[in-house]
Amino acid sequence: MRCKILHESKGRIRVRLLQRRMTSEQADRLEVWLKAAEGVEQVQVFERTCDAVIRYRGERAAVLSALAGFSWQAAAALEVPHSSRAMTRDFEDRLVGMCIARAARRIFLPAPLRMLTACVHSWRVLKEGLRTLVRGKLEVPVLDAAAVMVSLVRGDWETASSIVFMLGVGELLEDWTHKKTVEDLARSMALPIEQVWCRTADGAEVLCPIADIKVDDLVVVRTGGLIPLDGEVAEGEAMVNQASMTGEPLAVRKGVGALVYAGTAVEEGECVIRVRSSVGEGRYDRIVRMIEETQRLKSAAEDRAANLADKLVPYSLAGTALTWALTRDSLRATSILMADFSCALKLAIPIAVLSAMREGRERRMAVKGGRYLEAVARADTVVFDKTGTLTNAAPKVTRVVPFGGNDGTEMLRLAACLEEHFPHPVATAVVNHAKEQGLLHEERHSEVEYVVAHGISSRIEGKRVVIGSYHFVFQDEACRLPEGGQEAYDALPGECSHLYMAIGGELAAVLCIEDPLRPEAAEVVAALKELGVARVVMLTGDSEAAALAAAKKAGVDQCLYGVLPEDKAAFIQREREAGRKVLMIGDGVNDSPALSAADVGLAIGSGSAIAREVADITLTAEDLRPLVTLRRLSMGLMRRIDDNYRFILSFNAGLIALGALGILAPAPLALLHNTSTLAISLKSMTNLLETAKERSAVAVDSL
Repeated sequence: MRCKILHESKGRIRVRLLQRRMTSEQADRLEVWLKAAEGVEQVQVFERTCDAVIRYRGERAAVLSALAGFSWQAAAALEVPHSSRAMTRDFEDRLVGMCIARAARRIFLPAPLRMLTACVHSWRVLKEGLRTLVRGKLEVPVLDAAAVMVSLVRGDWETASSIVFMLGVGELLEDWTHKKTVEDLARSMALPIEQVWCRTADGAEVLCPIADIKVDDLVVVRTGGLIPLDGEVAEGEAMVNQASMTGEPLAVRKGVGALVYAGTAVEEGECVIRVRSSVGEGRYDRIVRMIEETQRLKSAAEDRAANLADKLVPYSLAGTALTWALTRDSLRATSILMADFSCALKLAIPIAVLSAMREGRERRMAVKGGRYLEAVARADTVVFDKTGTLTNAAPKVTRVVPFGGNDGTEMLRLAACLEEHFPHPVATAVVNHAKEQGLLHEERHSEVEYVVAHGISSRIEGKRVVIGSYHFVFQDEACRLPEGGQEAYDALPGECSHLYMAIGGELAAVLCIEDPLRPEAAEVVAALKELGVARVVMLTGDSEAAALAAAKKAGVDQCLYGVLPEDKAAFIQREREAGRKVLMIGDGVNDSPALSAADVGLAIGSGSAIAREVADITLTAEDLRPLVTLRRLSMGLMRRIDDNYRFILSFNAGLIALGALGILAPAPLALLHNTSTLAISLKSMTNLLETAKERSAVAVDSL
């Protein structure tokens, strides 16, 4: 594809495709193609101008190679995720069309025809106000209808037309705000499943596209996996987290015959599911469709704005009647109706919330609704999981301590042989350490059994082998220390987590595992405290020594160790009952109950699918620093909303006073009112955290 470089600086290039027009679908395909290029970090495609802005790290040649190799034929095979580009463009076209049509009427139509069109367009507003009155309510539609009616009765066609036009623009933007939010939420909830393991008639497992799965097919789902379709358990047993469906904070046991739903996740265990609904027919898909039809996504600030606008209607009407009664001046009375509060309140607040959500997405935060930004701003208690959240989720084996005369190398080899079957961070650490030592671990064991919430068991040469936590090995399995092993056991390093392995009922080895703290963890905790967080807590299932060592380095205020998933959720529930606003941050399957229980749950993007599914906000970055940005963004949003309230109420109150005193006539008053509404709405669209450097980049993009 031929293109032209319009502008270039270090790490950034703007190009224009040499074609006359570009569709929304083509823009999405170009964006996916360029994002796949080596070193490319961010891509913005502007379909109206056929431009693309590419930010990259590394060699410029890789970007140019991707551009040179691009063609619409090659891009046709790409998997393109659903985007809201087409919807946004449609709303932009409608808004521009409304503005052009209004300008054309004012320029080309003679006065009699303008009067007629004003009456025709006003009928919709008048009818809605009448319906509201018939229902016995005094709400904003009544005020709008009264303003239009008074203008028409007075013969002020231009003012009536202006009011109707501004109301139309407001409704269009509110409709776009709602649909954009719904679409973003539905997309964030969309199941990230393209292929599933399907069991064939001969018992083999085959990886199949999910679109090919039919009713009565058998699908295999293992620990950490999402259930792709509605069905019932045909074989096996699993603990399934249904929080995204039912709101239940704890996982539910699912055995043979139990119903399971698409979008829920297997926390532990393995099951074979007989599919009962095909793609697009499951309960999860129905919930997404329900979201698209509901108004419940509005933030509390948006609800307050709408309620306040409605509550002010009787006062505006009363002020109009009182002004007319005192002055007998219809112009003064009409002026009060011209400067109502509803347009600005109902328009600027939703736009501010949407703008903050959009800015969050640009900064690698997926926010499922504006109300969650409000919850982050009000949070006074932040609770961190340790493993994978405050730490890197990349634990390392630092030492293998053998017992009972066993060889440490052989014990590591055996542990890796058992652990390689399971995608757990600790299991991965064991396997990686064995690889680093150059150890080959051939299959010596019989079938490996994953014991839910405990560990792994198998048999080698007729002896039962178990590997897992202290609770599993010593309490559940009643294993014992070998003779003479007490001294070595007491000397185990307390700052490490311990993975115990026993053979034939006797401890054979302990693997000491270190999970280093993220380098930015202490910095992030300190920054959150500076931003008004009263208390930072760390919850972990680790031992006391390992937990306290990590807590000291991170600088948290409170540390709870040895806690189970249900303990985390119970702690957060107690905090909420005590009147605290809790933000929970986690990444693993065991964090999902706590994420559900908190005022707002935040998942680390590199974590498990179930954590991302349950969480209200997901950070897609590789470190914790965006958490501080999220706090600043949410606090900035609340400040902007408060500023909007103050400006709208004070400015419009001033206009009402000027109109009531006869200083401003209805026409200029309506113009000032409409102009202020547009101004505050445009201000609400700007970034909350925009830096000087980013403003420079935006200025260059606009050239």
